[in-house]
Amino acid sequence: MDHQKLRQRFATLTTAHVADACVRARVPVRCAPPAVRAVVPGGRVVGRVAPARHAGSVDIFLEAFEQAAPGDVLVVDNDGRTDEACVGDLVVLEAGAAGLAGVVIWGLHRDTADIREIGLPVFSTGSTPTGPQRLDARPEGAVESATVGEWTVGREDLVLGDDDGVLFVPADRAEDLFTLAETIRDTERRQAERIRSGVSLRSQVRFDTYLAARRQTPSLTFRDHLRAVGGAIEE
Repeated sequence: MDHQKLRQRFATLTTAHVADACVRARVPVRCAPPAVRAVVPGGRVVGRVAPARHAGSVDIFLEAFEQAAPGDVLVVDNDGRTDEACVGDLVVLEAGAAGLAGVVIWGLHRDTADIREIGLPVFSTGSTPTGPQRLDARPEGAVESATVGEWTVGREDLVLGDDDGVLFVPADRAEDLFTLAETIRDTERRQAERIRSGVSLRSQVRFDTYLAARRQTPSLTFRDHLRAVGGAIEE
């Protein structure tokens, strides 16, 4: 799926829809830690991962840009450090100039006001004024993979971000996952409209029937009941 199609498909979805699709498709749900949030509320990003493992110098990002394609998203692994910012306005400007769709940082950023003005979506764990005061050895595979929280991702992955957070999915499963997410979205919208029109969610999912059946069969789960009545709201 090319970047334009990715953006079009994700434009009417949320990371929550796609995460639910992963559960239904038995694909691991790989969320960044909740601390990774949009610098500007309402920020959204989707694209192939362009990984970079930070070691104290900006050159690793420039190298990542050399290998990236338009529409990719720089995913920075700074080990979740809280003692330094590893990305500032110049890196974000350069990312935009290189055609990247955004930046996701497992760590801190700085130059917040400038980043807001630039307008490129940036997600990070927060901000601090100080940049790196170290220069470590270049890690192996520095532009081949990045670790964000408990997940290691690379160019075979997509990254999606919105107000709920950041999610990684396999690029080769994107088409199926987006189609499933669209089905979930449409089901939830219908259910929400019915609630607004006076039909409770309990009625829609025949919750009284579930309670009666559970009395007869204590092992019956709500998910089994939802599958039976075609009213899945979780999986």
